[in-house]
Amino acid sequence: MKKAVNYNKKVITEEMKYDGVTVLKYRIEYPEFKALVYKEHIKDINQFYRDKAFELRTYLRTKLYQMAVDQYLDDIENGFPIRVFEALQTFKLTFNKACIISLYFDNYEYTGGAHGLTNRSSQTWNLQIGEMLELKELFAPSFDYKTYIVQQVIEEVKKNPDIYFDNYEELAEQNFNENSFYCRPEGLVVYYQQYDIAPYSSGIREFLLPYGDSVHNPITKCTD
Repeated sequence: MKKAVNYNKKVITEEMKYDGVTVLKYRIEYPEFKALVYKEHIKDINQFYRDKAFELRTYLRTKLYQMAVDQYLDDIENGFPIRVFEALQTFKLTFNKACIISLYFDNYEYTGGAHGLTNRSSQTWNLQIGEMLELKELFAPSFDYKTYIVQQVIEEVKKNPDIYFDNYEELAEQNFNENSFYCRPEGLVVYYQQYDIAPYSSGIREFLLPYGDSVHNPITKCTD
């Protein structure tokens, strides 16, 4: 097996003002991977994350900034306290072994009100081919993995149902997202966004499915 890759944390940060007053603060964190192997694919993956980071910066500096300015002017007009908008992107590398890396990003935005919102996204890469691993690749070809995952989620929720919505069974199936997963050394993690199956106070809900007969360890996709 090839040696795992290393990474640096890259940061883009800015405090944006209007009429001399701060109306928006943002910080964008993203990875830059380094390794002696898989160089070309890692270069492409780094470009992918760099592009995503600067795409996010453009959104924050245009759309969200304009929203912040509009809110500032409204607050001034109505004599309300100034509410500074905030945005933060963080990431966590959760799997780094053989030819596989897996990570997730949490994107937080505060635009006034009682609290901000966080949205999670994730990718699992096969560095040998420079492509993202799809959820279905962690199961046997004929396996009904969606039904299996939803059933596992429901069984786990039943252990502590009070922190979920009453109709969690329906919501677990309805809001299941093929892209909402990442890998850890001990198993596959599927997650649901805030409000998907539980109130805001319960946060992003994660469910670990250990590797075994049903869920395959992603390193089985590595051929070297």
